[in-house]
Amino acid sequence: MNLWLSTLLMGVAATAFIDLWSLVRAQWLGVTKPDFGLVWRWMAGIPAGRLQSPNIQQAPAVPGEAWLGWCAHYAIGVSFAAALIAWQGEHWLTKPTLLPALVVGLVTVMAPFLLMQPGMGLGIAAAKTAHPNSARLHSLITHLLFGFGLYGSAVLIQLFRHPLSL
Repeated sequence: MNLWLSTLLMGVAATAFIDLWSLVRAQWLGVTKPDFGLVWRWMAGIPAGRLQSPNIQQAPAVPGEAWLGWCAHYAIGVSFAAALIAWQGEHWLTKPTLLPALVVGLVTVMAPFLLMQPGMGLGIAAAKTAHPNSARLHSLITHLLFGFGLYGSAVLIQLFRHPLSL
C-alpha cells in the first residue's frame, strides 16, 4: 500500500473513530453532536475576508453546508494524518508507536481552540460558551481519541500489509 493511500486511510479511520465517539457521547452523556454544517458556514466566509462571525448560528445558511462541512471535517482529519507522517517519516507506518500519534492528537486541539471556535463567535477555547470548561474537556478528549485512532489505524494498515510482522 502506498504512502498516500495509507495516509488517506489513517485520516479517514481516525476521523470516523471520533465520529463514533460523538455518537456514544451524545447517547451516554447527552452532549450535543458537532454540527459540521456550521463549520462549513464559517469556512465559506473566509475567502471573502470574514474570518470571524459574531454568532455562526445566526449567519445565513450556505447551500450544501451540511455535506460540505462533513467533507471538510474528513479532509482536515486526513491533513492531520499527513502531518503525523511528515513529522515522523514514512517509516513510522512500518512500526507505528502510540506517543507520536497522541502528540498529534493533542496538538490538533489547537485548531478548534485558536482558530475555529473564535472564528465561529465562541471565543478562544470556547470561552464564550455556556460551559467553557466542559467544552474544552470534550475537545481534549476527542482530539486524544483522534490520536488513538491514528495509531490504531496505522497498526491495522500494517497488519493488512504484513499479517505476521507485528
